[in-house]
Amino acid sequence: GEEHYNCISALHKSMRGSDENASLYWLARMLEGGEDPLYVARRLVRFASEDIGLADPLALTQAVAAYQGCHFIGMPECEVILAQCVVYFARAPKSIEVYRAYGNVKECLRMHTGPLPPVPLHLRNAPTRLMKNLGYGKGYKYNPMYKEPVEQDYLPEELKGTNFFKE
Repeated sequence: GEEHYNCISALHKSMRGSDENASLYWLARMLEGGEDPLYVARRLVRFASEDIGLADPLALTQAVAAYQGCHFIGMPECEVILAQCVVYFARAPKSIEVYRAYGNVKECLRMHTGPLPPVPLHLRNAPTRLMKNLGYGKGYKYNPMYKEPVEQDYLPEELKGTNFFKE
C-alpha cells in the first residue's frame, strides 16, 4: 500500500541527506517487511544517477553490481549487498548536475514549436556516395586525430550557444 512508497521515499531522502543510520533502518524495514529486493535495487540504480551523478561516477557501477548480486543470490543473502550499497550512497558526495541538465534538454524539446532542427550536415554519417555528394560529413573534424581540442559546432544552428547545464 501507501507505506511501500513512504518507506522508499524515506530511504531515498535519508541517503540524499547522507544519513547512513537512517538509510540502513529504512532498508531493513523494507526488506524485513517482505519488500522485493530487486525493487530496492532498481531504485538504487536510479538514485546513483539522479542524486550522486558525476560527483561519484562509480556509484552507478555499485548500484548495477548490487542489482546483479541480488538477482543472482536473492534473499536473505543479498540484504548485505543492498546494505553496502545504501551506506556507500549515503556517504557519497551528491550532484544533480546531469539530472538538471537533462531536464533542461527535455524542456527545450517540449517548448520547441514546428519541426525540430535538422542534424547539421557535418555531423551526419555518409555511408553512400549520394550522401557524400549532398555534403554529409563534409568538414567534420575527427577529434582523436588532433592533439589539441578542435573548434566545431555540435548543436543545430538554432541552438548555437545554448548551455543546458546553466540554470
